[in-house]
Amino acid sequence: MDRLTLDTFKSAKKTALVVVLDNVRSLHNVGSVFRTSDAFLIEALYLCGITDTPPNVEIHKTALGAEDAVEWTYFEDTHDAVRQLKADGYTVFAVEQAKGSVDLSALEPDKDGKYALVLGHEVKGVQQSVIDLCDQCLEIPQFGTKHSLNVSVTGGIVIWEFFKKLTAKVISD
Repeated sequence: MDRLTLDTFKSAKKTALVVVLDNVRSLHNVGSVFRTSDAFLIEALYLCGITDTPPNVEIHKTALGAEDAVEWTYFEDTHDAVRQLKADGYTVFAVEQAKGSVDLSALEPDKDGKYALVLGHEVKGVQQSVIDLCDQCLEIPQFGTKHSLNVSVTGGIVIWEFFKKLTAKVISD
């Protein structure tokens, strides 16, 4: 398997995507998002509020070392993370079911743009005051009896969708 070394990963061109975890309490979910972020060369993770940070044995159980590869920053307040991203030119999406949200399949990001995704607490979702700061809400269409997905599953779906749309040439080459 042609895998990058840690040093090669650190210097590799990254997908113009930052993932923000807004008060995600499960360390296994945090680790899983690290691992997905590693798989798709995400620029960075912003860990906010009650979201724990590496080093942590429980995060490592699902991250399996991805916490050493993916750049991350801790913010005590998610609002500060979103404000910083917007000041740095990112378009920020809350991944949340909300009135006026955009269906993920309809999203057409500009390949030259910079994007951030805010994923929320396992029960409460993204804080409404954080949603209010975001540029838009994205929603994954769902057709069963449940109206939510696990936050790490949601992260995987949305990160993959952005990766495909932002790096289509890389995938097709």
